[in-house]
Amino acid sequence: MSYERKWKLLADLLTKLQEKGERIPADVLNDLRSAKTMIQVLKADPTHIESMYRIDTYLRTVEAYTIFTIEKQGKGNVEEWLKKLKEPERWETNEKWEKNSAFVTNVPRNKNWIRIQISKDIPREEMKKLIEENRLSYRLDKNGHIIVHGDKEKIKLLVKKLAEQFRGAIKG
Repeated sequence: MSYERKWKLLADLLTKLQEKGERIPADVLNDLRSAKTMIQVLKADPTHIESMYRIDTYLRTVEAYTIFTIEKQGKGNVEEWLKKLKEPERWETNEKWEKNSAFVTNVPRNKNWIRIQISKDIPREEMKKLIEENRLSYRLDKNGHIIVHGDKEKIKLLVKKLAEQFRGAIKG
């Protein structure tokens, strides 16, 4: 089972426990959040082996709490959830991780950046023209985005111009 799938299952389980009036300890919720953060880190850098160890640790802690809490409520529920948590790899459908991370490569360290989605409201050529007018650098991403980088104030000005132009495209 993938980390994301297991995280989602545990999050759903904790939600159901809360709906039944169970108070979830803050440290369990923190472990669940930490697991999600580490999953995002692993997505950004799949070679970071320590992330996998930490994700396993966080998810095991949350899983142990949830199983213990369900056992208090009745035996039938435990077996159902244990079955879901221990399901074999067949549930993993070769999920492809979205490349929607906060980490962008090939941008100078001392520069700010923004990722802009190309849309039909503001075509690519208009976008390039605005970027060049503001003396910013850019590169095209293969997923339909433009990564713009440069001075923070110039990026703010670009966003302001894009917002004005976008509002005009919506009104018109």
